Amino acid sequence: MASTLVIVDMQHDFIDGSLGTNDALAILQPAAEKILQRIEDGWEILLTLDTHDNNYLQTQEGRKLPIKHCIKGTPGWELHPAIKKVLKDARFKAFEKPTFGSEALVAYLKKTKPDTIEFIGLCTDICVVSNAIATKMALPEAEIIVDSSCCAGTSPANHQAALTTLAACQITITQDEWSPA
Repeated sequence: MASTLVIVDMQHDFIDGSLGTNDALAILQPAAEKILQRIEDGWEILLTLDTHDNNYLQTQEGRKLPIKHCIKGTPGWELHPAIKKVLKDARFKAFEKPTFGSEALVAYLKKTKPDTIEFIGLCTDICVVSNAIATKMALPEAEIIVDSSCCAGTSPANHQAALTTLAACQITITQDEWSPA
């Protein structure tokens, strides 16, 4: 059985940058521990990187969310050091995405056909939900999991609403208990 962990947009701008939140900071430790565990368990590790150009504010997304973030090549676009550290010696594949969901990620998963695909990251109510549902549509028989303890939304209410939507779409919601190492 093949298993894959997808780490969604664990970048500076979503954690402690232009769109950062305390909830995003709070999931850093549990997410890092989850990643280390999945690496030790032999899971394939994939990640997405929200990636925009300097013209972001002229895009449709930029007009609706007029806050520059994840501009390629800037510090805000980089993975957060806590995540970069746990991935330091790991093999992983990254997918840059210009908007909420990654067609390239879904195509890759469709090609590799893992039995279990777990999602963690940011933001639950935008990019996590988009990628998890797109994956469920492409691979309806795969077990799709979202670990809510390793995700944060744009607000606690939006995080909860996304989890409700994901569960309604037959995506398994877990809340693993992680303690500091």
